[in-house]
Amino acid sequence: MEKGPKQKGGPGMAGALAGVLGLCLLAAILLTGDGGRATEAAAPAMLTMPRLSAAASVDTEIGEQVIPLGRAVGIKLFSDGVLVVGLSPVETERGAQYPGRDCGLKAGDVITHINGEEVDTIEEIQEMVAQQQGEQLTIQAVRGQRQLQLTTAPVANSQGNYQLGVWLRDSMAGIGTVTFYDPETGVFAALGHGINDVDTAMLMPLESGAIMEATVSDVKKGVSGQPGELHGQFDLTRDLGTLYANTNLGIFGQLDQNELTQGLEPVEVADREQIHTGKATILSNIRGDKVEEFDIEITKLFLDGDGTRNLMVQVTDQGLLETTGGIVQGMSGSPILQDGRLVGAVTHVLVSDPQRGYGILAENMIRQADSCRQAQMS
Repeated sequence: MEKGPKQKGGPGMAGALAGVLGLCLLAAILLTGDGGRATEAAAPAMLTMPRLSAAASVDTEIGEQVIPLGRAVGIKLFSDGVLVVGLSPVETERGAQYPGRDCGLKAGDVITHINGEEVDTIEEIQEMVAQQQGEQLTIQAVRGQRQLQLTTAPVANSQGNYQLGVWLRDSMAGIGTVTFYDPETGVFAALGHGINDVDTAMLMPLESGAIMEATVSDVKKGVSGQPGELHGQFDLTRDLGTLYANTNLGIFGQLDQNELTQGLEPVEVADREQIHTGKATILSNIRGDKVEEFDIEITKLFLDGDGTRNLMVQVTDQGLLETTGGIVQGMSGSPILQDGRLVGAVTHVLVSDPQRGYGILAENMIRQADSCRQAQMS
């Protein structure tokens, strides 16, 4: 990805099946500290946009017709709590010490409180650790569905800085594709599966986020064994919409600006019984801010599942194959259309054959969008 001064590039996440790459967010991981990670004594956070309010509550349900988009956007995400992505020794004058590990913290834990105070950023944890000067801390964390309470004391490293010996993450950003927009409710859906942390493979717990205008500058073409990727940049200074849900079936939010939908008409959402193998198309943004339609084939159906691999697709469009080699990272969320209806969205590529990949049913994304919206309203 072509990066601004506050971005660091990184690959998409590997899918749960061997040889399948989840296209997810073509991630530029934004962290505090050096080397793409952060410790308690690291520099101030690089992602400084304010946290955003949730979508307004309205009673209208997401309709049977939505506007398919296929537009690449910038996505920024702030975590709910601070994710532990790794543990390391603190090098002290008495040798290596492991306060984080020894108190029971593990990679994948989400720190929510320290000494009874809520924490959502790495800076807040850094400040508390520095203030304690080696005194004991009570850490509350979440591990899966379990609530944990742990006790530890920071130790001074050889430079005199107090540390816990944990690597932390509190935000992510990158480029992904918006699947659809519902004009009745203002809800948008993107990616077709969730944004996972690149170190722990955990779904990032979302407190707030937003989407921003983006452009695709060039493409790394995919070949067998090496999936390609879209390269681009996005504007951190202005939000197009707020993000309020990061789920296994996609990310969802409220569109505040109509720039992405101008001149576009809604289409019917296909029921799974209406979907068949054969010709279809995808909408994707592989250059600039232009959305184009490309030919594909739906080669297999897995309609009984409610996950992200309900369809197997193969790119047949020669123009797309010449440009990208098939499906590449950053195309996750590209809408799949068949017989004038929205069928689903591209979610994964086969590492061994970038011409082929998987897609999620649109009705699964609609159902999840409704569920997340109802939770937001309650």
